[in-house]
Amino acid sequence: MLIVMLLPNSRTEPDGSAVIRVLGYNVRSLRDDTDALARVITACAPDLVLVQEAPRFFRWHKKLARLAAASGQVILTGGATAAGPAILCNLRATVERTEDVLLPLTPGLHRRGLATAVVRFGRARLGVISCHLSLQKDERYEQAGMLLDRLAHLGVEHAVAGGDLNERPDGPSFRHLAAALQDCRTTAPWGGEFTSTPANPHQRIDAVFATKGIEVLGCGVPLNQPGITEADLRAATDHLPVLAALKIPAS
Repeated sequence: MLIVMLLPNSRTEPDGSAVIRVLGYNVRSLRDDTDALARVITACAPDLVLVQEAPRFFRWHKKLARLAAASGQVILTGGATAAGPAILCNLRATVERTEDVLLPLTPGLHRRGLATAVVRFGRARLGVISCHLSLQKDERYEQAGMLLDRLAHLGVEHAVAGGDLNERPDGPSFRHLAAALQDCRTTAPWGGEFTSTPANPHQRIDAVFATKGIEVLGCGVPLNQPGITEADLRAATDHLPVLAALKIPAS
């Protein structure tokens, strides 16, 4: 009999710390099966969803709002205003502030940005960034540095960042981020490892990172979890999601 280990459920501890679930997901502009996508997100029961490739053009906000509503979330920030990254959250989160940041544009390359926020879960205060780094190596490394700078300027002790890095863990940009932050998958492996592609998972190019004071309880691709099927993972988009359970200390 196969025993599937589940991540801890979200909760607030007596000392004011909070256990939360953070989901990172490239949704490919909702060009695939959005019903399957909503089912995957719902089954993960996230408190925060770090979205990449949110819709950016005609009626983009309405499309993103429909996905959020179908998966028990609301739009926190981002989308077209951040050139693709977005953050969704459930009603457990109390929002302090948000900011969408456009990164410098390299002529001939796709515009990139960061969706950022500061939220609270009870007495636990958390900075949040969703990112989608460049396909070009040198620009990607510069953007990784800008992400770390932005995290530092959020003015919070604890923070998470996640997204599509377009690079494997042995690449310079990934290693730059992992040197400054906890790579949650490496810290507490859980579930599947590879995020690309759903039909042939062979590489990890999506990740969730956390600052050092956060306790990582588990992180990986949510395979074999209640409510999630291989058919839905394949139909939803061209990436697999990354789900992390984190314990955020009280501020």
